[in-house]
Amino acid sequence: MNRKFKKGRSHLRTHWRNIARRILDSPTYGILPLVLLLMASGLRAQQKGGAPSSAAQSPQFYQFSLAQAIDFASKNSVAVKNALLDYQIQIQSNRATTSQALPQITGSVGSTYFSQIPVTPVPGGLFPGTVAGKLYPFPFGTTWSNNFGATLKQVLFDGQVFVGLQARQASLDFYQKKAEITAQAIRANINKVYYQLLIAKTQIAQIDANIHSQEELLHNSTEMFKNGFAEQLDIDKASVQLANLQSERVQVDYNISYGYLGLKVLMGMPVQDSLALTDSLTYDMVRDATLSDEYKYSDRRDFQLLEINRELNEFDIKRYRKEYIPTVNLSATYQKNQYTSTLEPFAKDTWFPESFIGLSINVPIFDGFYKAANISEAKLKLRQTLNDQDSLKIRIDYDVRESQLRFATALTTLDFQKKNMDLAEKVYGQTRKKYEQGLGSNIEITNAFADERTAQANYFNALYNAITARVDYLNAIGKL
Repeated sequence: MNRKFKKGRSHLRTHWRNIARRILDSPTYGILPLVLLLMASGLRAQQKGGAPSSAAQSPQFYQFSLAQAIDFASKNSVAVKNALLDYQIQIQSNRATTSQALPQITGSVGSTYFSQIPVTPVPGGLFPGTVAGKLYPFPFGTTWSNNFGATLKQVLFDGQVFVGLQARQASLDFYQKKAEITAQAIRANINKVYYQLLIAKTQIAQIDANIHSQEELLHNSTEMFKNGFAEQLDIDKASVQLANLQSERVQVDYNISYGYLGLKVLMGMPVQDSLALTDSLTYDMVRDATLSDEYKYSDRRDFQLLEINRELNEFDIKRYRKEYIPTVNLSATYQKNQYTSTLEPFAKDTWFPESFIGLSINVPIFDGFYKAANISEAKLKLRQTLNDQDSLKIRIDYDVRESQLRFATALTTLDFQKKNMDLAEKVYGQTRKKYEQGLGSNIEITNAFADERTAQANYFNALYNAITARVDYLNAIGKL
């Protein structure tokens, strides 16, 4: 069976542009445009030698199924790695929050040299030899003053700190869910590119079959011309068609190679490594796929992210309200002080201990409505999150329904195009036999060959539309 692209050498390139367009139109919180940008920038960087660590290694060879490609990306994709690092960053941020509820101990060591000892004026008349009404300066202190000690501070009650402790797990869940959304976006793109490459491999086989068929036709036309049963025009037309097919084969090879490069960058694989796809895609595999009408909003990771965001908004409101409650802090200090005329830190009987314990209660009275403004702002952000949830529900309904309709339409179109392709190939085969027997014209076989190529291209378009619609459906219901 002969199968081919439509519109010659630009067909696969159109498919890659369609993939990019669908990615850019995705509603998944801007993650997919970021992935496309990562693919483009990463590809340019690796082509320019921007990955010295991989360049130093010998090229590897991988044979990946779709599941293996996704697993590889989950471990090597830069976007996924950075999302997981955000999670680790939040862990350290939580540790900083926890530290506010733990004792704080600080040590201090100090030394002061008084080049001029402070004086205190003393009224005269209090001591012998002084005149009443006159002030006499007396130095109080020593030339050197040294000290060392330690201070303990402990928060006994602070509403904001306690709310921060309660929000730690929600903060971790937030970044964990963001990492899952990033991974899901990459899975969706890998699915589409992987299936596109599988279809392209089949299309390459069709091009080779068409080239072989056209070479036979050219040979037969040449022999018929020698025997006086064909014209030079028949040979010229067959030669033109063969040259077009051969040129198209070169362009298709380039487009497929570029697709592999994009897939490698998306997976986080060095472009120097070799990649082979082990899965297959057939008409029956696509035709037997089914879509269910049952789905839950809570299965979508972006909806789960909004749920966590709503919880964090509520913690914010609670935290700002706690600012109206007094805070209680405990402090304790122990230190030793030394006063000498010369710098002698180890002199005996010159160090004097000092210690105290303090309890402070801070009661907020009036802050110019600062806390009230923060609470109102937090409530408005909560309302925004609730509105985003309602909007996302509508978008999920749309995504699911649109992908279902597109899949059903693609399956119907696929059935028609499959029958049409089989019929076009049958017509071409019969027309060619008539031509080679001298019963058909060159125009008939040219038209039949063009119809066959168009039917083949339409079939592969329908096949790709069906499989991508199913990927979009699984992505829409959160099951990808």
